[in-house]
Amino acid sequence: MEAGLLWFCNWSTLGVCAALKLPQIYAQLAARSARGISLPSLLLELAGFLVFLRYQHYYGNPLLTYLEYPILIVQDIVLLLFVFHFNGNVKQALPYMAVFVSSWFILSLQKWIIDLAMNLCTVISAASKFAQLQYLWKAQDSGAVSALTWGLSAYTCATRIITTLMTTNDLTILLRFVIMLALNIWVTATVLHYRKSVTKAE
Repeated sequence: MEAGLLWFCNWSTLGVCAALKLPQIYAQLAARSARGISLPSLLLELAGFLVFLRYQHYYGNPLLTYLEYPILIVQDIVLLLFVFHFNGNVKQALPYMAVFVSSWFILSLQKWIIDLAMNLCTVISAASKFAQLQYLWKAQDSGAVSALTWGLSAYTCATRIITTLMTTNDLTILLRFVIMLALNIWVTATVLHYRKSVTKAE
């Protein structure tokens, strides 16, 4: 029973994450605009994903408990490039990419660096959600933001709470997923709220 649940949670998470950002990328391409998407939110999310992946890899945790993160990072990079493209400044992406690549090596230089980064990772990831919420509150329009992407993010957090409890039982990781689950639900609800408001206005 437990092995079956773990298998389902791991593989359903990987399946969802393989297409997680595709609705957001599609919505952005269809609108030919980055309206509603917070650049600080996206950068903070990417930083959080990078730190989390490096932490899991550093401590040799089971691969299936974090295999979705390379997939998410690639999708976030594509999304980030589209945001820069639609804002008319693709070249500005280069310094960010250089920082992210160098961070991968710096994070594992000392154990205390990766541990500190992981403790800050939850704060960074939470800040990315709040940046998106703030952007939505200010614009009062969900624009090209995909509610499906945020809803699927909430699902993957829920499954990762289960897999963490069943494998590593790492309290730092568990706390991160609980907080991210709550915030992803909040962003999803906010996107749907503003989408409904715009539909009524029309």
